[in-house]
Formats: sequence, structure tokens, C-alpha cells
Amino acid sequence: MKALYLLPLLFVPFLQRSDTVAWPSSFGFGRQATAAELAALGISIRPDGKGLPAGSGNAMAGKIIYAAKCAVCHGKTGMEGPYMQLVSKADDSLRIKTIGNYWPYATTIFDYTRRAMPFNAPGSLSDNEVYGLTAFLLAANRVIDSQTVINSGNLGGIKMPARGRFVPDDRKGGPEVR
Repeated sequence: MKALYLLPLLFVPFLQRSDTVAWPSSFGFGRQATAAELAALGISIRPDGKGLPAGSGNAMAGKIIYAAKCAVCHGKTGMEGPYMQLVSKADDSLRIKTIGNYWPYATTIFDYTRRAMPFNAPGSLSDNEVYGLTAFLLAANRVIDSQTVINSGNLGGIKMPARGRFVPDDRKGGPEVR
């Protein structure tokens, strides 16, 4: 015998109501963002490096910043964790996705680090600190030499090992993703 479920009559008026309840114009907290605050959030960095800010950094400077602000989550060398592994091991038979074997653009490292790291204070790093961290992570993944100084002029030109594994979206018709 099949079970028969009936909605209690108590819920029928609720189901007939519209979900367009009149909301107040303000909840009485917060404030309008200033133009400067909006401009600070309006950062966009393209894969070719357009949009990168002024500044520079190298792996040596980045290693110091990494030890102070990143190692607690990503491990002393970027391979240990407890959170996302950033550096590929030379004999990576497990194929764990890391910066060195998965990320298609070096500018993504800069952009993500600048916006979201460190976890306890996102957006608190200076541009030079982010360039240093990016250089350190690229050098640790054997993408660049540890002596290379990166900046807005050369970061977009760094060829990542996994770039060829990604296929551009060239669909036509319907919604195009660009």
C-alpha cells in the first residue's frame, strides 16, 4: 500500500502567498561605499598581464613573506599542507593539482594571492609582497629561476607548464564565455 501524504491545511495559505513581501528600503546598518573603496575592489588582471600594478619581487623576498604569512596553512615548502598543496613534487605520481602542474597563467597566482590571501587577512599584502610571493611560488615549482625578478612587464609572459592543457572556449551561438 502506498503512503499518502497530505499537506496540513496550515500551510496552504502560505503556498498561495507571493514571495514579494515588501522589504524596508534600509535595514539600518552599513553605509554607501565610497568611490575609492569601489576602485580598490575593481581590480582585474588579464592572463597577458594587463591590469597588473606597479611593483616587483623575487623569490628570495617571497620566501621570507611565505614563511611568515603562508607556511602555517600551506606548509614550510608548500608541499605539506594542511591546506592546498602549492608546489609540485619532482616525482608527483599522485598528480595533485598545484601551481606548477595545473595553473595555466602566472598572473592568476598574483591575482588570487592579492585578493584572497592570507586567509586571516585577505587583501592585506602589498603589491611588492604579492610579486615576491608569486616569484617564490613560481621558482619553487621550477617555472622560473630563483634569481628572476618579476614585475608587471614580465609576469604575463611567463609560460606555465599546464597552459597547453586548457582549451579556449570558441563556441558560437548561444551564451559565449569570453
